[in-house]
Amino acid sequence: MALNFFIFIASLFFVIKGATLATKYSARLAESFRISKYIIGFIVVAFISILPETLVSINSALRGVPSFGLGTLLGSNVADLTLVFAIIIISVGRGIKIESRVLKNLRLYPFFLLLPLILGFDGYFSQLEGIILIMVGVVFYCAIFKNNQHAQVSRGHKKFEYKNIFFLIVAMIMLLAGSHYTVESALRLASIFSINPILIGMLIVGLGTTMPELFFSLKSAGKKDDGLAVGDILGTVLADATLVVGVIALISPFYFPMKIIYVTGFFMVAAAFILFKFMRSGRVLSKKEGYLLLIFWIIYVMVEFIVNK
Repeated sequence: MALNFFIFIASLFFVIKGATLATKYSARLAESFRISKYIIGFIVVAFISILPETLVSINSALRGVPSFGLGTLLGSNVADLTLVFAIIIISVGRGIKIESRVLKNLRLYPFFLLLPLILGFDGYFSQLEGIILIMVGVVFYCAIFKNNQHAQVSRGHKKFEYKNIFFLIVAMIMLLAGSHYTVESALRLASIFSINPILIGMLIVGLGTTMPELFFSLKSAGKKDDGLAVGDILGTVLADATLVVGVIALISPFYFPMKIIYVTGFFMVAAAFILFKFMRSGRVLSKKEGYLLLIFWIIYVMVEFIVNK
């Protein structure tokens, strides 16, 4: 048991550290190609940030437990939309400014998050539904890229350096190894302690996979690059709900417990609606709203423990 616990902690550390390094060096590479700051946050870094939950979910699908991956994805999204934003707002000690471009691009954002819940309302994701989710995600990100490719170009690391590619490859290897053993050890621990593995995916693994966007967004907000901070988190959440769920269904169509949709899915969409209501109120996320988001996440955790005990 002690060995399994150690492997789980070490594997999750590799996932978090690998994703953090991948986020850092992918952003540097993007800056060297003079890509706009908004696209770096919403697309480039967001796509790197989803690697932990993507690899964990793919590994769980290949091991025949895709619902573990789905729980990880949706649990991670709830944490991103509430806990991560709350930590950033409280840590920087000021309101997070919301650019008008963000609100314009994301008018339909909560409804995109509803799509996987609608498609999965029968408790099953087919390959066709997986393809639909992937296509929707691709179309959305293409539209974001097209609308923002002429936005403000990032300043900072302009020079192309091969070491960025090297460290990005090292980070990917850490992610691949860490994600494999995270799933394996988590399932063993769930069996030892008679805990629903989906609960481990939602609350422990899901929380761990939010670390890359948390670290990146904290750093960005500390530099008053609020657009980067917000873009990374929102981009990650949407990619998880469309592209990653779609990939899992494409690899292995699967049935899953309906409470994932009724409970976790409900909290994810509710969190998105609440967050966007806060964003539109003065176009600033205040400290008070940060504390409210934190309370929302605590309620979510309590409900998950009750329904999955």
